[in-house]
Formats: sequence, C-alpha cells, structure tokens
Amino acid sequence: MTYAGALPGQPRGEVLSGPATARAVNVLAPNASAMTLDGTNTWIVAEPDSNLAVVIDPGPLDEGHLRAVVDTAERAGRRVALTLLTHGHSDHAEGAARFAELTGTRVRALDPALRLGDEGLAHGDVVTVGGLELRVVPTPGHTADSLCFHLPADRAVLTGDTILGRGTTVVAHPDGRLGDYLDSLRRLRSLTVDDGVHTVLPGHGPVLEDAQGAVEFYLAHRAHRLAQVETAVENGFTAPSEVVAHVYADVDRSLWPAAELSVRAQLEYLQEHGLI
Repeated sequence: MTYAGALPGQPRGEVLSGPATARAVNVLAPNASAMTLDGTNTWIVAEPDSNLAVVIDPGPLDEGHLRAVVDTAERAGRRVALTLLTHGHSDHAEGAARFAELTGTRVRALDPALRLGDEGLAHGDVVTVGGLELRVVPTPGHTADSLCFHLPADRAVLTGDTILGRGTTVVAHPDGRLGDYLDSLRRLRSLTVDDGVHTVLPGHGPVLEDAQGAVEFYLAHRAHRLAQVETAVENGFTAPSEVVAHVYADVDRSLWPAAELSVRAQLEYLQEHGLI
C-alpha cells in the first residue's frame, strides 16, 4: 500500500484516535504494519449539531475495532446512519459487512460487490446525512474502484489510499493504472486550487494540513520514478524484478513485492505512451 518515508503536506505528527476537524473524528484500527503505517484510519463524519453520522472505511474485520467505532459515535450522541468505502482492499473494507450488522446501515461503494443495499457511489454523487454533505470524487489509480470524499464544510478531502499521511501509494497493477492515478492526482489538485481544500484526511498516517503541497509532491514523485524506470530499461533492466532492485534499492526489501506492482504499472504506462 505504501512506502514509508517523509511526505510534505505539513503532517500533524503522531496518528491518534480523536477529532481531526470540526466534523471528522478518527478511530485508528489496530492493524499497523509496513504496508498500513500506523493502521487504518476509520473516519466518523457528522455535522456538529447532528445526531446522525457517516462512517468511512470501517477497516479490518476486528470486532474490537468495529465496536470502538460504534462506541465513539454513541458517546458523541450520534447514531451511525451510513457506511461508505473508499475502495475494496481488506484493510479498509473487510469489516464492512459486520459493521453493517452492528449498525443496521447500508454500505455504499463504487464496486457493486462491496455494496449492501441498492445504492452505489458514482461521480457527481452528493451524500447527505443529517445536514452533512460529502461529494464523491472518482480517483482511480491505486485501484480501479478508488474514491475520495470532499467535505466542503471543513475544506477537507478524505483520500483513502490515494494520498497517504506518510509515504507514497502503490499503484496496484493490474487493477490500478498509472495514467488513471495521475489524472486522479490532478483532479485532487483542482480541489485545492478551485475549491479551497487544504486538509487531507488519509486512510493511513497523519492528517495533512497542506493538501496542495501533498498533491504536488505526489505528482513530482511519480514523474521522478517514471524517469528512473525509463532510464533503467534503457540500461538493460527489463524484467520488473530487475527494475525494482535497481530503482527501489533504497526501499526496505519487505516492500519490494508491492514496489513491483507499481513498476509493472509504470512499465505499462511507458509502453502505452511509446517511451520504451
């Protein structure tokens, strides 16, 4: 999912459960790893004066975590009225069906296989619950079904794995595609420029206070990696595993299998654009 490392974007620091904006509260799942950083951020989002809440990414199938999300909402005097998914990876979505049982909610997602109920999510959708407004932003690339949620009242965007609080995201080939991912980053940049979004509420890692800086870093990072991969191929490193060993030599070897997914996506992109 991610390569750990420093990320511009003014991260707040330590990842903690608790309020992040006026409308968003994080409940950190106990599934920390090299791939999930501190664990999955499960977001409870609600208008300050509402007794209804939306939960985004219930996280892994961990009974303690799922009940902690419910308890956190209830302690604030709120009932979970809807569950949304940013994408279908298990660290975000595995617990969704059980969470729906605990809360009696529908689950809305882009992928029909992940939905519980008749409604999905699509570009242009606006989700409203208890006065809260969330705008659906299609951001394929990490996976084909990746979505972000724009929270205009807090000038924030919930990014799932499209932008992380620390490190950079794997484009999970073959489901993920680099061209789509670059388009998605540009779409998020437009939110920062045209809609005043300044806060990133990521699926992993700390909250970022400089959304535009984070997006610009991601775009620059991708351009740099593409140039490195192109040069590696020109120097005779043609197999994905060879490119990984050459280009990602500074990355922990435990992350090389994930890096190879991104390399395959990069090679596909370069081939499609006639660059190799």
